[in-house]
Amino acid sequence: MAELPDKRTQFIDWYLAVVEEAGLSDKRYGVKGMNVWTPYGFRARRNLDSVMVREIEATGSQAVEFPALIPETEFAKEKEHIQGFDSEVYWVTKGGSSPLDVNLVLRPTSETAMYPVFALWVRSHQDLPLNVYQIVNTFRYETKTTRPFLRVREIHFFEEHTCQVDEAAATARVASNLAAFARMAEAFALPFLAVRRPDWDKFAGAYYSIALDIPLGGGRTLQIGSVHHYRENFSGPYGIRYEAVDGSSRLVQQTTFGLSERLLGAILAVHGDRKGAVFPRAVAPFEVVVIPVPSSSAGDLPQRTAGEVAERLARHGLRVHLDAGPERPGAKYYHWELLGVPLRLEVGAREAAARTVTAVTRLGLKSSLPMDGLEEQVVAALAGFDRALAERALAEFRSAFALATSLDELRDSAVVRQLGWCGREECGHRIEEAVDGGLLGVPEGKPPVEAPLPGTCIVCGRTDGVRWALAGRPL
Repeated sequence: MAELPDKRTQFIDWYLAVVEEAGLSDKRYGVKGMNVWTPYGFRARRNLDSVMVREIEATGSQAVEFPALIPETEFAKEKEHIQGFDSEVYWVTKGGSSPLDVNLVLRPTSETAMYPVFALWVRSHQDLPLNVYQIVNTFRYETKTTRPFLRVREIHFFEEHTCQVDEAAATARVASNLAAFARMAEAFALPFLAVRRPDWDKFAGAYYSIALDIPLGGGRTLQIGSVHHYRENFSGPYGIRYEAVDGSSRLVQQTTFGLSERLLGAILAVHGDRKGAVFPRAVAPFEVVVIPVPSSSAGDLPQRTAGEVAERLARHGLRVHLDAGPERPGAKYYHWELLGVPLRLEVGAREAAARTVTAVTRLGLKSSLPMDGLEEQVVAALAGFDRALAERALAEFRSAFALATSLDELRDSAVVRQLGWCGREECGHRIEEAVDGGLLGVPEGKPPVEAPLPGTCIVCGRTDGVRWALAGRPL
């Protein structure tokens, strides 16, 4: 394989090369933007899903699965919603050779599929809250350049949809979702920001939208998920009502929480380096690769010892791969570094004789581990790797932001800018023009750059209603 492009100066070329060379996805399928999940990529996706399921089910959400086809009659009930997606949907108009009585939409997201059924499920306050999620494929006719995981037409998608008794409960559910994602992000060693989008950039039909953004360097950002508060914007058109304790009929308040395969792309983008992918333990297809180093003087002892190591670690519940192929050890090291395995264990004649293994993390930390108590020491080495990876990612995250006090500072910026904004749309668009990107919105909680509250809007100079906002170039 040729040397990878430079990540900092040729990010997209670097990213595409890593995905291809590591065998994470195959883009050669006959429909543009609908890629094949390869065995290695599928393993990573499955591990990613398991973390999402663990954390969302810890909040009381339950799994469901709804059909992929949505009747046009239901899709059209929420006018704001269809305006947000009508240019992106795939239509099914025939069954065999016969025109359908009602055209069908191939699911772009599931509000219009789920909510007619929610209206049947919810009858009383005792049916609330209703918190359900599904992990399915969604379909959007993406017209921009497609890129594996980051921008595709068939999307591996996690979505939670909820019905709550009132606005306070819905607001609490939004907070619960943000906390659940923070736990997911910790498992992925992935620093992020929760940012409330400006009204002109929120999800169609939402009361407000909170995006989950990460910086990618060079002033670029990637949205990897979102949480939406709908109020009654969907429950009204779909008639999702309940009988309250006092006997009155009330509309539910609703929220959603969505994540896609972009999360895998983000992990690659944030952690990868000049050698290739770097996977945190929670996502890694293999946590450990064991490599025997042949020796003419030691016979088959290194191979037998490596086999013992792999078997013991597998019994301990670790995802381990024994690479006993014919390639030279150096080529194997290079290969597994490209694939991002957190920990490599080498077993040569010296190690086999001494009953040790040489451990090398994907970040280059090298140590010798005795075979006695090996399982616990490997687990500790993996935990140390995750900590080091998180520290490295956090340092890069902090360096990705800087304050701006004038519009001129936004031009050709190599960082995401934190600035004072009065909240007015006209000023927001001026900021977007200056940064040649987007006003990402107002961060939830502390802004990335610690500073006193801004005194004036960076555009108009007003002092009323000024808050910190972020501006960058969404990927």
